[in-house]
Amino acid sequence: MFLQTVLMALREIRRNTLRSVLTMLGVVIGVGAVIALVSVGRGATQKVTADIGKLGKNLLMVSAGARVKGGASSAAQSLNMADMQAIAREISGVHAVAPGSSSQQQVIYGNKNASTSITGTDNNFFEVRGYAIEKGRQFTEAEAQSGVPVCVIGATVKTELFATTDPLGAQVRVGKISCQIIGTLVSKGTAGMGQDQDDLMLMPLATFQRRITGNNDISLILVSAEEGLDTSIVAESIRALLRQRRHRPVGSDDDFNVRDMAEIADTVTSTTTALTALLGAIAAVSLLVGGIGIMNIMLVSVTERTREIGIRLAIGAFAGEVMMQFLLEAIVLSTLGGIIGVVLGLIGSFFAARALSLPFVIPPEIVGLAFAFSALVGVLFGYLPARKAAQLNPIEALRHE
Repeated sequence: MFLQTVLMALREIRRNTLRSVLTMLGVVIGVGAVIALVSVGRGATQKVTADIGKLGKNLLMVSAGARVKGGASSAAQSLNMADMQAIAREISGVHAVAPGSSSQQQVIYGNKNASTSITGTDNNFFEVRGYAIEKGRQFTEAEAQSGVPVCVIGATVKTELFATTDPLGAQVRVGKISCQIIGTLVSKGTAGMGQDQDDLMLMPLATFQRRITGNNDISLILVSAEEGLDTSIVAESIRALLRQRRHRPVGSDDDFNVRDMAEIADTVTSTTTALTALLGAIAAVSLLVGGIGIMNIMLVSVTERTREIGIRLAIGAFAGEVMMQFLLEAIVLSTLGGIIGVVLGLIGSFFAARALSLPFVIPPEIVGLAFAFSALVGVLFGYLPARKAAQLNPIEALRHE
């Protein structure tokens, strides 16, 4: 009997194919929109997190900040090598420390030139920032101490100045000095905010300070925490040490900044996750609209088939069977719409991810939830029309024109 009721429900749906398709459309759009938006949102979250991770593993960035006094701000005392050595010596949980001092300079080779970031540092920079040598070598101890003008260039600088030519051993002009290229870096691509991590040139810090800036200041201290350690603990220890070294009074603001990349990544992730949930919730509203459409069409169907219902009840059909038939019609419409919506949502999210250069992420729990919700919509919004059909008086139904 149940199978016969199912077949009758499918027959009625097939009899009004166009109306059935239009009825399902709201559910299809709702399910597809929820899956596509959540998938693209999670892909964006993954990309942003990965881009921030490209900056370095367990990375902390320490820089001098503005000093506020009497409502006015002034330049704070710069960082120096003694600060970096103190961090490496006194802070537990530090894996590696590297100095950094940068300046935007014009680099010239032959008839080609490029404006790039020149960074003075030491060999710890490669480990802290996760750079690897593609060809050539790092700085020797003698080069680092004596300030020999040698440099390692990123993939972008190599492409702009040398194209396919091997740059090792070439002399390039950096500002007023001539610098020999001793190595090239493996490409890292772009980081967060679209920063090109390959557009840089590295040289020994002593060379940078003597030949370019003319002082012993460093603008940045890069700290890599040990694997598995909470970077916020290391950041707080660095903050306490620098406050002591820079003689900051109790209750006064810091005149330096300690940026924790893990904290920034967590903040960005939580923000994008909240936005994804908001977009998914907005898209889910269309599922309710689709459910209302199903109820509306089923009520119309009950009115159109009043005489048919009356005949079935008059020849002995139970009210429960009539109710089951109309309820099954609503459930089939919403379930079929859910299946089509899942397929279209996954296809749409795949092409959207490719267009936006995002990773394609399939959220299995959202797919399951959206499909289950679409089936539930059929039950909830199909119940009222089914109940109305089951409660018809056979005699009154047979008189209906």
